[in-house]
Amino acid sequence: MPGSHRNVRTTHRRAPGWIRIVAATLSVAVLAVACGGSGDDVGEQADSIRLLEPTEFAEFVDDNPTVDLINVHIPYQGHIEGTDAFVNFEQILDFAGLPEDRDDPVVLYCRSGNMSGQAAEALAEEGYTNIVDLNGGMNAWTDSGRELLTDEPADG
Repeated sequence: MPGSHRNVRTTHRRAPGWIRIVAATLSVAVLAVACGGSGDDVGEQADSIRLLEPTEFAEFVDDNPTVDLINVHIPYQGHIEGTDAFVNFEQILDFAGLPEDRDDPVVLYCRSGNMSGQAAEALAEEGYTNIVDLNGGMNAWTDSGRELLTDEPADG
């Protein structure tokens, strides 16, 4: 009947603050474990990628002249002298020049470090264990006083 409904008011008591904090922490932990996969995989991938500062990167390239230096930045915005290949970061796994031995070094860079970081992660997920990435990319390279070539390569 109209008008016969009573407004029932219930009061909810909030849980004490420490219970809410514990519940929130447990929720985050459960999500991290559920979404993160095996913690060992993440650690192994991180161990497979070495971020080198420009000086260390230059020394590594000089000390390993037979290793291909790969620019994964798209679109082309320059390159480091001695670059052997220009590969779209999203297609790094399709690059025919990757070493057959997944323990051999793969040396990458891009403009800022973002694209090469994504390429490095893809390689690590595929089992490559010796990935060298220029921390900060070509931006860090030029900030350190090193030259960047801007003449687009013929195959570029």
